[in-house]
Amino acid sequence: MSEEKKNIKIPTPWRIKRYYMYAVITVVSLVLPWIKIGGNHFFLLSFDKMKLHLAFVQFDMQELYLMPFLLMILFLGIFGMTVLGGRVFCGWVCPQTVFRVIYRDLIETKLLKLHKRIGNKQKEPDMSKSENKAKKVIAILIWTILVLIAGADFMWYFIPPEDFFKYLNNPGDHMVMIGFVIGVAIFLIYDIIFLKENFCIYVCPYSRVQSVLYDEHTVMAIYDEHRGGKIYDEEHHKLVTKQKDLQAIKPEAECTTCEKCVTVCPTHIDIRKGLQLECINCLECVDACTTVMGKLGKPSLVTWSSEYEITDRKGKTRYFRPKVIAYMVLLIGISIILGFMGSTKEHMLLNINKETRLYSIKHQSANEFTVDNSYIFLLQNTENEPMKFFFEVIPPKGMEGKIKIVKPSKPFRVIPGVKKKKIVTFRTTEMLIDNPRKDTIIPITIHAYALNKDGKPSKKISILRHSTFVFPKESILGVTK
Repeated sequence: MSEEKKNIKIPTPWRIKRYYMYAVITVVSLVLPWIKIGGNHFFLLSFDKMKLHLAFVQFDMQELYLMPFLLMILFLGIFGMTVLGGRVFCGWVCPQTVFRVIYRDLIETKLLKLHKRIGNKQKEPDMSKSENKAKKVIAILIWTILVLIAGADFMWYFIPPEDFFKYLNNPGDHMVMIGFVIGVAIFLIYDIIFLKENFCIYVCPYSRVQSVLYDEHTVMAIYDEHRGGKIYDEEHHKLVTKQKDLQAIKPEAECTTCEKCVTVCPTHIDIRKGLQLECINCLECVDACTTVMGKLGKPSLVTWSSEYEITDRKGKTRYFRPKVIAYMVLLIGISIILGFMGSTKEHMLLNINKETRLYSIKHQSANEFTVDNSYIFLLQNTENEPMKFFFEVIPPKGMEGKIKIVKPSKPFRVIPGVKKKKIVTFRTTEMLIDNPRKDTIIPITIHAYALNKDGKPSKKISILRHSTFVFPKESILGVTK
């Protein structure tokens, strides 16, 4: 046995790996809003400037058709993670869990020694002691500072940091923003300090959804009854409390009934009962049992595995099964659609409406005339810098050069984020259609473009719009043949 004990190597605890994950998530969430490429953020939904930044590309609010695809990717990603790895999102990614670990494990336990050790999450500190009361107040003060930073960080995905700190100089003009940050901070103080894991157990709807998504191959923290012995019956009534009672029922049972897996659980469950909605897959129980059983030279009785492999003992867990592959295909497909739609964004927005008057006619002589059609162009520059814009008309085949733009006569400047209204007039002096009975609607294409710094048309900021040019009938035109 002693030789066997030497061969048992206790792996790096899952808790430490989770801490690394939390550190990465925290750094990324704090740093990402500050990163700009070409003046654009990775993600910014600005209601202030009516802009959406996605993957360092700027979109106008009129292009918010991309948001449903982002939400689909988010929910399908979480559901896919659940099918594959249980509530791994809750234990490894969810902000609620990250904040609770920072407050409970870092501030209260490591920094202030309010809790004796991280391994016991069931026993609350004795708050009758004045020393512990002082430590609790200090913990709340530290957490208040941190949640104010967290609230500001959350706002940076809606108001960029460069504007956020500018607005702080005039707080009276931006009370909604400040109120939102304070509101988030108050919620996180109540949630993390007082509500605790009850949020995961009673408030979060995700725990109710997970049971529908699970199957026998879903990976979760699971107790091996075959090796450890049966602690609970089917109604979850406890059968034994001591190892000698357990071994009286099953002599080969390996569970020591030390309850380390119970005392370490942040949601206060006993993993030996089986699948429970409260389990967030933090794997603290796996670490606890691994340490205890490792000292006995045995592998852990609680592992991150599936019912198919541990409970039913039918074989190895199948990770790539039809349900998981379906989620992967959906995620890849939606990502491709989102990427394609994002890559085809227009770098200027243009709406064209014809004026109520169909046309205007002027005669220079009996056979000389001008026919004007006027339009209202509503244009918006979606770039980050002022640019000059201009238009040209493309008539149908056979009418090239016969319809020209007369107003505006030269390029005009448009600043970012402001809708520019322009009256645009197209003119012809040619007999385009000789129809004695009715006006003729001629399809035309309008080319709108920006000018580069060298004055040449931009290939990037260039769009086409379809419209019509109305040419009057012969009786109204009044031309003698």
